[in-house]
Amino acid sequence: MATQLDLQEQEQLDSLKSFWKQYGNLVTWVLILALGAYAGWNAWQYWQREQGLKAGAMYEELDRAVLAGDVDRAGRIFGDLRSQFGSAAYAQHAGLLTAKLQSDKGQADAAKASLAWVAEQGKDEELRTVARLRLAALQAEAKQFDEALKTLAAANSTGFEALVADRRGDVLVIQGKKDEAKLAYQAAYAAMDPKTDYRRLLEAKLTSLGATPEPAAAAASGAGK
Repeated sequence: MATQLDLQEQEQLDSLKSFWKQYGNLVTWVLILALGAYAGWNAWQYWQREQGLKAGAMYEELDRAVLAGDVDRAGRIFGDLRSQFGSAAYAQHAGLLTAKLQSDKGQADAAKASLAWVAEQGKDEELRTVARLRLAALQAEAKQFDEALKTLAAANSTGFEALVADRRGDVLVIQGKKDEAKLAYQAAYAAMDPKTDYRRLLEAKLTSLGATPEPAAAAASGAGK
């Protein structure tokens, strides 16, 4: 019985030796690659966390500069944040925040540059659309109408259709293109949630162009009676 067990163990050992001789290198490399990938993933996660913390700290510093109204310091911090952590969401938010301060301080060109960076380089589609809406407004104020309309044409994030059409109408009104503006406002009105208070402003804009929306016109007529 012992001899039979010894023979079975020897056969198993020989099979194992044969298997390891044939596949040993492959198994070793698979293990090395798997362990390397796991270590690399952990390192990447750690690096991401560190980058996020650093970007967050810079954003907080920027926020303090904005609250203090220090436009030059805010611009420098945004420049550093953009160059070092341009792919982070903090950079996009920082661009929008910096642009508002720059605009408030009369630095329209700097504000447009900040917004243009967010619009073109940002990773979040919705934030890119917000930047384009604000950029188009500044371009229209500067009478850069073609640029403003081109900027709005690229603002195509889902859910922003009404706001984009409304801003397009504003640009067209400034240009004196009332018929085209009317169409833009009507598109905005149709796309806007009826429960949104902003829809009343769209009604006022359309009324000023002689195109009061039907529900509003009917309500006004009923009130008159």
